[in-house]
Amino acid sequence: LSPQKYYPPDFDPAKIPKLKLPKDRQYVVRLMAPFNMRCKTCGEYIYKGKKFNARKETVQNEVYLGLPIFRFYIKCTRCLAEITFKTDPENTDYTMEHGATRNFQAEKILEEEEKRMQKEREEEELNNPMKVLENRTKDSKLEMEVLENLQELKELNQRQANVDFEAMLKQYKEFEEEQKRREQE
Repeated sequence: LSPQKYYPPDFDPAKIPKLKLPKDRQYVVRLMAPFNMRCKTCGEYIYKGKKFNARKETVQNEVYLGLPIFRFYIKCTRCLAEITFKTDPENTDYTMEHGATRNFQAEKILEEEEKRMQKEREEEELNNPMKVLENRTKDSKLEMEVLENLQELKELNQRQANVDFEAMLKQYKEFEEEQKRREQE
């Protein structure tokens, strides 16, 4: 209880009725566009980092490991069409719902391609024991090449480290002074 306010002796805070707020209550928040997108209505590009006043709501019946998923409603800067996207905690990203298309996302495509390749390889290895051996030799060959390249780079860095830049600068200065003396003579 606050010392600045008067509370009558018969005051009971338990008797105050609780507000019954709806579960899908929307809040107005200020946010930045989490990715580049293009409005489907007018074709306007909305770049990552553009600020919007958005409506935010908790998505009902959708959770990921106990984390609530939020939906955001923004308006296109040109045609005022509504664009919605959701949080995607599984991939630590956002997913586009409707109103716009998400622009090129190279990393996600690359990741999916790597997963697909890994899956194909595992399926091949399950059926064919010879393929397991081939893949192992290929991997060890690749590892050897990487180690050789690394060794070459280390040697290059070592050679570079042996160069004394201070001595070079000093020598150049002396050479310049010698040239000036010759010109004066």
